[in-house]
Amino acid sequence: MIKKLLIANRGEIACRIMRTATAMGMSTVAVYSEADARALHVRKADEAVCIGPAAAAESYLNSAAILDAAKKTGAEAIHPGYGFLAENADFAEAVGKAGLIFVGPPAQAIRSMGAKDNAKAIMAAANVPIVPGYYGADQSVSRLTEEAKNIGFPVLLKAALGGGGKGMRIVRKAGELAAAIDSAKREARSAFGDDRLLIERYLTDTRHVELQIFADRHGHAVHLFERDCSLQRRHQKVVEEAPAPGMSPELRRKMGAAAIAAAQAVGYEGAGTIEFLLAPDRQFYFMEMNTRLQVEHPVSELITGQDFVEWQLRIADGEPLPLAQSEISLRGHAVEVRLYAEDPDNNFLPAPGAIAHLKWPDDEPCLRIETGVEAGDVVSPHYDPMIAKVISYGETRGEAIAGLVGALNKIEITGPGQNLRFLMHLLTAKPFVEGTANTAFVDGLTPEAFALSEAQRTQILAAAARYRFAADDDLQAAQARKSADPHSPWADASGWRLGGSQRRRLQLILEKVAYQVFGSPEPDGYALEIDGRKIEPAGTDRPQVVKSPGHLHVFGCGGPAVVEVYDPLQAAASASLSGSSFAAPMPGKITVVNVVAGQQVIAGDVLVVLEAMKMEHAIVAPVDGVVEQLFVSLDEQVEEATELLAMETAK
Repeated sequence: MIKKLLIANRGEIACRIMRTATAMGMSTVAVYSEADARALHVRKADEAVCIGPAAAAESYLNSAAILDAAKKTGAEAIHPGYGFLAENADFAEAVGKAGLIFVGPPAQAIRSMGAKDNAKAIMAAANVPIVPGYYGADQSVSRLTEEAKNIGFPVLLKAALGGGGKGMRIVRKAGELAAAIDSAKREARSAFGDDRLLIERYLTDTRHVELQIFADRHGHAVHLFERDCSLQRRHQKVVEEAPAPGMSPELRRKMGAAAIAAAQAVGYEGAGTIEFLLAPDRQFYFMEMNTRLQVEHPVSELITGQDFVEWQLRIADGEPLPLAQSEISLRGHAVEVRLYAEDPDNNFLPAPGAIAHLKWPDDEPCLRIETGVEAGDVVSPHYDPMIAKVISYGETRGEAIAGLVGALNKIEITGPGQNLRFLMHLLTAKPFVEGTANTAFVDGLTPEAFALSEAQRTQILAAAARYRFAADDDLQAAQARKSADPHSPWADASGWRLGGSQRRRLQLILEKVAYQVFGSPEPDGYALEIDGRKIEPAGTDRPQVVKSPGHLHVFGCGGPAVVEVYDPLQAAASASLSGSSFAAPMPGKITVVNVVAGQQVIAGDVLVVLEAMKMEHAIVAPVDGVVEQLFVSLDEQVEEATELLAMETAK
């Protein structure tokens, strides 16, 4: 058995792998970039080695540095986790040549399935159904355009080596194709070092259903049932569940057989996932194979009672599969959401930052949290902005969903942005609850769909006001205790006055709307009025409030909310800071500059493209005008809120 394991990854997956490895008696080695020197996975490991600067290309993608770390620490095996080098065939090969065990499939299998065009050919030969498309070597714009027209719009452009939605574009008409090809190639080249594209017919109203498979070097292969990952935003999974709703035994049997055939066609070993598109007519089509452990593997672990990391480690060590297909049973239901540091109100842009306060639910026995951060840690702008995976198990699908919604409502986090309210909306949306949501559902939502209801607004404002009034009372009481004459009427903080209790006034701002709140002290708290409306007394199930400078964070009202306590002096000081410039919405690198000072532009023109976390964000002209000044240059690294350019509106 492996005695020392190096985990060539970071964050929650590194912590997850360490947990199983430690339980199996292995020593663990973490690797980290300079930006992750104090990260949780570093603190949890038995040993840790710095492998380079913050940039992933110089650290977590630096195979030589990782192999050197394994050699220095005496590690016998390397687990790549997911992302970074997990599906890099050259790295898997280099690990083997170094005399180490690669916890994953053979390099040949990774190479075969890593190039999607090659994978489609292999699947077709193995009689696994595939989507009609173009997978050829001629990558000229003219050839891609011709093939797209032959397939028929809409089409889907996909990076040949892609994943995670990067290098992927839906093109609905011919006029959009050239720009989409250029953008997809540029993003693919940045993310994967290869700009080859394939084109597929874009199937509508489909569901994303994937099969978890395992295979060993002794010729055995099994599947551990399916997952439904149809709730995706920009091709990035947001909610995953197992098993898939509405699966008949016959469809499950067919998809399971196809998944095993796909794995055996490439001589697979270890954990893998075969992803299919499931059409409304119950036909399914091979999409791709992920030659690694998936982000969403916990839902399958919960319904099968198995530890997939343990399976990986045992198979890598040469053991046969722990169970035969007939011994694997399915019980219950599990649902997972990905909690990200992102801003749903600002086009879901990453919102990294230091975590000032973090509290997970502690009274949910069927809840599982996979995270790589604790309070005081930083969600880095350099990597994927995941905070945690939150997973709920139930005997039925309804129980699992209800448990997850209740748990998300109890999570408290301040510092970085987060998508909690958005996730809660998805879990309670009718198409998801009924099990009919398809891959287009999330992208079809508007911000209004997950906006606060009037009842939620009232509950949030009331909680914030009661907290603020009580905090003011506590402060006055503390000052009175320090007074030379604490019994003086001037030190009395009770709010009592001749003719009745003092009425307190507060101005709160919630989502850029100001509210006037009045409070009158009563024996059990404060009677409130919000914009002239009397508010019913708080019940026993009160929201939680956490304070940060100038703000109150309210939790337990169907998702978190931030309330600003209005300070007229601060507002006056900042009123003069308005201007007409374009600021970077997040830290990133300038990858495209399409304008110069003095250039005329029209509304919709792409002015600058910012790359952050390997995704492109176009800065476009909102109106016709003239670029007055350009403050950045190509390949420049900028911080959030950096002014990129100034523009004058056309007269």
